Amino acid sequence: MSLLVVGSVAFDSLESPYGKVERALGGAATYFAVAASFFAPVNLVAIVGDDFTERDAEIFRGRHIDLDGLERAPGKTFFWAGRYSENLNERVTLATELNVFAQFRPRLPEKYRAAKHVFLANIAPDLQRSVLQQVKGKPKLAALDTMNYWIARTNSELRETLRHVDILMINDAETRQLSNEHNLLRAARHIFKMGPSILVVKRGEYGAMMVGRSGVFCVPAFPLEEPHDPTGAGDSFAGGFMGYLARWGKHGDSALRRAMVYGSVMGSFAVECFGLERLRTLKMREITARARHFAKLTQFRL
Repeated sequence: MSLLVVGSVAFDSLESPYGKVERALGGAATYFAVAASFFAPVNLVAIVGDDFTERDAEIFRGRHIDLDGLERAPGKTFFWAGRYSENLNERVTLATELNVFAQFRPRLPEKYRAAKHVFLANIAPDLQRSVLQQVKGKPKLAALDTMNYWIARTNSELRETLRHVDILMINDAETRQLSNEHNLLRAARHIFKMGPSILVVKRGEYGAMMVGRSGVFCVPAFPLEEPHDPTGAGDSFAGGFMGYLARWGKHGDSALRRAMVYGSVMGSFAVECFGLERLRTLKMREITARARHFAKLTQFRL
């Protein structure tokens, strides 16, 4: 079953204690689409400039990613530059150039409008809502990502959009900011009143936590000796999570728990190299093997 994603395709310049890269392909929709494509076909809606070449598009080739929704516009593609701290937990933004992304108004090709699984990556809440309005009928599952900027600047628009989604996927700081609650369980109860029935909290090196009306489920971060670049880890997590659910078409508690594991698997691979390089060479057998390793990490007897 296909999966619709709407978000950014970008170029990133990245610096961490492990090195530096210039103009690496990135963007939330890119990481999400590549990660999700290991599990289900993906329909991608985004915008790029005329500096985005066929060579750049190669990351999508040979995968189940439909690019009919990738708009090309005169100008430059969205660009972001950042530097990470020694422990990779903090980053400084050095440059943000919206370029053609500033004029992005998502338009779904007709064949995308029957989407049953929708992921709204980090863009303005009114644009996220416009996507849902273009989908015919109610999707089986709609998930949304956002960030501190939209929570602070467009809070009412975000709350209106949250009324129409099933899952909210944000980090712990954003969870506290949106709910005005420090405790994540109380924060989840507050967020459920806004519309979503499931909250997935991305916690970086501490893993991820899912809170639903049936309870709480946590997965650890996969232990790595030398993670190189956390850029796109959260979007890769979302891709694995939503891709798994779209593949099997089930959204019960056991499926959601397995989706959390596969999301964590994809996020762990993303951080092993700069940009998309690790996902570019990743094989399904490696994903399966790491998912089994996750199971061993969390199994014990009482």
